Parts: sequence; structure tokens; C-alpha cells
Amino acid sequence: MDLSECTALVTGANSGLGKAVARALAERGARVMMVARDPARGEQARAEIVSDLPDAGADARVELLCCDLSSQAQIRQLAQAVHQRTDALHLLVNNAGTAFPERALTEDGVERALAVNHLAPFLLTQLLLDLLQAGAPSRIVNVGTRMETAMDFDDLNWQRRRYRMMQAYGQSKLGNIHFTRALTRRLEGTDVTVNCVFPGVFRSNLGGTDGAQGLFWKSVALLLGWALKPPEKAAERVLYLLTADQVAGVSGEYFGDREPIPMPAQARDPAANERLWQLSAEIVGEGRG
Repeated sequence: MDLSECTALVTGANSGLGKAVARALAERGARVMMVARDPARGEQARAEIVSDLPDAGADARVELLCCDLSSQAQIRQLAQAVHQRTDALHLLVNNAGTAFPERALTEDGVERALAVNHLAPFLLTQLLLDLLQAGAPSRIVNVGTRMETAMDFDDLNWQRRRYRMMQAYGQSKLGNIHFTRALTRRLEGTDVTVNCVFPGVFRSNLGGTDGAQGLFWKSVALLLGWALKPPEKAAERVLYLLTADQVAGVSGEYFGDREPIPMPAQARDPAANERLWQLSAEIVGEGRG
């Protein structure tokens, strides 16, 4: 796939997997819009990517957009900014993900992991669908995780259950697969595909200093960092879905390393996919029906 005429948007692009994907796309000639929460860290990442690119026009091809993906208002502002910058989008990577040691709600009254990991890609993708259709054939890749779990549709905000960080993270990321499956059915007849990918276990700053990295993942990094693959290696799985001719037209799958892998049982249930879609639509006010 020739990326020189492609415009891509990557969330969570200031570090880790998102930065590695953004860098690889820019190296292949794509115009890349990097989405980051922190302006300073985002600009530092953008500058590092640009400095490694050989041509003088690289600075204009790598752009930074700032957004706190826990905020539905900011996601809508982000979508407006993307519309102002381009008439077509060819690649969308919903990569941003985080985890939190304690339960807390966002300004929209949503548990934070659910807001960032599931509802943000749910809302952002729908707000950009017109640009993706204008850029067709286009591809959406949702970055998931591999945990055998099930979402409690009656307690998405963890009001009744004892909050557990990794369970909340896993269930919110399971939402990415549900979303992928439900969106695929809605995209039938278009030239827009959507797939979910498990990038494997790699060195990550999941959650940042105020999330899981400050606790569990920082310990993992200290003890096992030498054994974990770098984010550049994990990015290869994402790039395969974004660029490989072998998956042109493939949609609704959950990929590992260039091959579909089994989904958690709940995600294979179309009724469960649709139930989460409708619940999500009620929360964000988009995608009803």
C-alpha cells in the first residue's frame, strides 16, 4: 500500500506503541496527525519523529493535535480540528489506552478507563466516519488487549462492584472488540474496514505516572523489561493491518501477529456487541440505531 497520498490519525501518539506507529507511517511518507493529551510531551515526540526523517518537508507532514480523550467535549473539538485540516482520512488508529488504580469518574460521569479505552474510540470514529468514507478505501485499527473477560453491561461504571484496576482495564479494552464487530456490520457496503489487534506484550508506559504505570507496570518494567519487546516490534502488527494488501477488504477480525486469533466468548456474540453499542450511544449521544 502506497502511503505517500495517505492521511493518518493516531491516538496516544506521544509515546510507546502510538509513537512507534506514527513514526513508521511518517517514514513511509504518510501525512500523520498525532493525538496526545499533554502538549509538551506531544510536541517533543513530534519533533523527535520529524528530526529523524530525511526530507525537508517532513515537518509539515507530521502534525500534533491535543486532546484529553476522557472528555467527550474535547473529542468533539478534536474531530472538528481534523475536519478543518483535511477533507479525507485514510487510516485511523485508536491506540490510546490507560488504567487507573482507583475508581473515579470523568467530567461526563463515566468511569475513567471505560471513557478513554472504549468510549473515546467509539465517539471519535463516528465523528470521523465521513472523512474515512471520503478517503476510501480506508482502514480503522482498534488496539485491544488479550484478556478472557466479559463486560458487566449492568455496571459499566463499577458502582456495585469492588473496583479492580486490571479488571476495569481488561473489560474496557474488551469494548474495542465489541465496537469493532458492531461497526463492521454498519460499514457493510462501504470501502471502509475496521479490525482490532492485540499488539502483544511490550515495554509500555500504560497509564502514565498517574495510572497503572505508577504501580504494577513500573514494577514489571523493572523486573522484566529486558524480556519485553520494544514498542517498535509491537507496532509491526498494527502496521500490517494498516498497509498489507493481504488484509485489504478484511473487516471485523481480531488479529494477533498477522493472523486472526480467538476472541473472548462475549465478543463473539452479536447481541452483546449490539447491547454495548446501544449503551455507548446513550452515553455519548452518537450512533443510536
